Amino acid sequence: MNKKATVLDASAIKRALTRIAHEILEKNKGVDGLMLVGIKTRGIPIAKRLREKIADIEGVEVPIGELDITLYRDDLSHATSSNEPKLQEARINDRISGKNIILVDDVLFTGRTVRAAMDAIVDQGRPSQIQLAVLVDRGHRELPIRADYIGKNIPTSQEEMIVVELGETDEQDQVSIYEK
Repeated sequence: MNKKATVLDASAIKRALTRIAHEILEKNKGVDGLMLVGIKTRGIPIAKRLREKIADIEGVEVPIGELDITLYRDDLSHATSSNEPKLQEARINDRISGKNIILVDDVLFTGRTVRAAMDAIVDQGRPSQIQLAVLVDRGHRELPIRADYIGKNIPTSQEEMIVVELGETDEQDQVSIYEK
């Protein structure tokens, strides 16, 4: 895998998330009924950062949840020696029924992760609506899914890969394109 370019550095990521936080507040007319739900792995720290930015703007911490969509994937791979899927559960402490859920992920590509996340959310309750916030939209959708909030559109070829690195899970904040 050869690195082609860094497309977002730490300050660009920060600006994108600040803009997304403002867009979420504007579209939802404030924080009432909002809940952020991060999709494991990098959607969770992005959701936490959005929560902090919204708190800075509104002075209110919105509820947050964590979602592992492993069991909901239609392309499930077996991660254990017994050929059983490796399971994690959703950590959503608040009721989601009637809430405006903002699903948060790092990269939107085929749409399969988001479809699986929506299935997992609906199994937890019936939200008023589900919106999607992503740091990067790279195109190549296989399902009719689009993001409501996008940090950056980065058109890619099928041979390219977007890698998001965040300080919480990696050593730095950056988004890069790699050639497969």
